[in-house]
Amino acid sequence: MKRKRLLWRLYPSYLIIIIISLVAITWYASDSFRRSSLKQTADDLETRGILKLQSFSDLLQSADRSEIQLSCIELSRISQTRFTVIAMNGQVLGDSEHDPQTMDNHCDRPEVMAALSEGRGEAIRHSYTLRQNMMYVAIPVSDNGAVLGVLRISLPITSIEQALKTVYTRIALGGLAIAILSAAISFFVSRRISRPLEQMRRTAKQFAAGELTKKLPVSNITEIGSLAISMNQMAEQLYERMEAIVRQRNELEAVLSSMVEGVFAVDTEAHVINMNRAAASLFGIKPAKIKERTLHEIVRHPALLEFVDKVLATSESDEAEITMFDREERYLQVHGTVLHDAQGNTIGALFVLNDITRIRRLEAIRRDFVANVSHELKTPVTSVKGFVETLLDGAMDDPVSAKRFLEIISRHADRLQAIIEDLLSLSRLEQDEGMSTVTLESKSLCEVLETATQACDLKATEKHIAVELVCGEDIKAKINSALMEQAVINLIDNAIKYSDEKGRVEVSAEIADGGTVITVTDYGCGISNEHLPRLFERFYRVDKARSRQLGGTGLGLAIVKHIAQIHGGYPAVESTPGKGSRFSIHLPA
Repeated sequence: MKRKRLLWRLYPSYLIIIIISLVAITWYASDSFRRSSLKQTADDLETRGILKLQSFSDLLQSADRSEIQLSCIELSRISQTRFTVIAMNGQVLGDSEHDPQTMDNHCDRPEVMAALSEGRGEAIRHSYTLRQNMMYVAIPVSDNGAVLGVLRISLPITSIEQALKTVYTRIALGGLAIAILSAAISFFVSRRISRPLEQMRRTAKQFAAGELTKKLPVSNITEIGSLAISMNQMAEQLYERMEAIVRQRNELEAVLSSMVEGVFAVDTEAHVINMNRAAASLFGIKPAKIKERTLHEIVRHPALLEFVDKVLATSESDEAEITMFDREERYLQVHGTVLHDAQGNTIGALFVLNDITRIRRLEAIRRDFVANVSHELKTPVTSVKGFVETLLDGAMDDPVSAKRFLEIISRHADRLQAIIEDLLSLSRLEQDEGMSTVTLESKSLCEVLETATQACDLKATEKHIAVELVCGEDIKAKINSALMEQAVINLIDNAIKYSDEKGRVEVSAEIADGGTVITVTDYGCGISNEHLPRLFERFYRVDKARSRQLGGTGLGLAIVKHIAQIHGGYPAVESTPGKGSRFSIHLPA
């Protein structure tokens, strides 16, 4: 249905009511005036006839037709009215407008019949004699109660109609003027009613567009003014509630965005309702692409999808640990909770994902560490115990064998001491790293590197290895001298161990990558690429037999890593089998 403005609904209605009212009033007034005018004319004709009843009574008794005719003509000339005298048998005895001899019998005329039966007859009809519409009033002529005939007085209604036409014209013009004035007033009234409503409509559109701070003007019309006040109050309440909702939504978004746990919610059909950044990052998708999509479309992990379907199907909270295989293996602890609306109906489910990959890896590292520590300690302890038992069994009586066994026991004891010292050092480093108790000062790296190089001179000299130092005097960094010296000594010691005799080791420091880089380069056997990612793990060895033979504990590079992390940096390694290795410590600017 086509919609119209309120003005064009009110105004035509008012106009139609006014026109109908004016037409009805005009018709009623005209008809009443016409009836009144005709009645007045009829009464006037009757009065004229009554005044002449006596004279016509005498003439009818004398039965002198000529006198009757002359009287009718004379009275008509004086009063401009037609007089007709009719005998009881209907014969016309006299008529002021026509020869009675040629006129029809009038006994069937309605006014004549009414006059004889009721004492007065009245009719408006066409006169066949005069060929025009006439008003007839007939009254009986009697003498001493005996009816002698009928006197009929008539008048053409043309003059009456002309007068009525003039009156009708004036009434029509007056009604037209009133209609125009009423139309203007109706338009003004309609406009006055529709204008505030139109203003309300425009403001309501602004409300719908979110401009709830707008205010409706309050009309002096009670109903419209009350509506405006109510709408203003509604807008104010909506604004406050929307502000509260937006604030709560922003708080919720902030909480969800800052959570390290992945959180997502789905409806009963598994369509994603919301998902925070952590969850999107876990799944490798963008949050903008999840709206109105099902979880099965954006997640390709069967174990997780099966868990979600299970929670939605059973409508019960559940918890599970699943493994995801993507770019790397991940372990997730998933907790699902059913969502309900205000009526208690299930509307979906909320899932929280905890990435426990690091915990699982740390557990694996801990297990490996325990196993490695046990193995590293067990080997020298077993050897010491074995040689002690051998000595106790009689070998100590042989001075040569006893000395050789005691030297082996001494070497294993030194190895045990080295392992314990490295473990204690690593433990202290981890404790200092967690508590940030290490003091860092701006120092020249050249002094630290020179001290570390001098500490390794004896081992280098034994293998005829040249240790070259390249460092500018102006290169400084915020370091702890003792810890950094220990880290560099470990790197130089490893470089010397795995270099061939008469080889070369380079130690350098430079400004690069927005910070300072300390590098130790050897040209020894090198390391295969598959070993590089795990090289800084505790007790990890590329060649276990050779490492033990060279006296390594397997903890030196782990110590280097923790010292670098205490300084806010990180270690790195580049190596080519057969050509050597390049170990570096990157420090921030």
